[in-house]
Amino acid sequence: MHKNTKQLSKQVASIAEKILHSQDASDAEKMLAASALSRSNNSDTDSGIELEGLASTVLRSPRYSDETKILAGSILVQSNKAL
Repeated sequence: MHKNTKQLSKQVASIAEKILHSQDASDAEKMLAASALSRSNNSDTDSGIELEGLASTVLRSPRYSDETKILAGSILVQSNKAL
């Protein structure tokens, strides 16, 4: 398996932290935020097909905020499958 060396930007990490601390964030938003932050500390972690499916759904939906879509895009870009 190829080592995934992609890293989370400070801006995306900040968005993820904000969402995790928000009482108004949905479960989907918190899942994306937690996954993004877990990748920031461990570049060998792969997000998994279920989370990547959620990220894809979020990107296509008008329901989610721009910040949530940034997290979703980050999850997809960090995927080992994109290598």
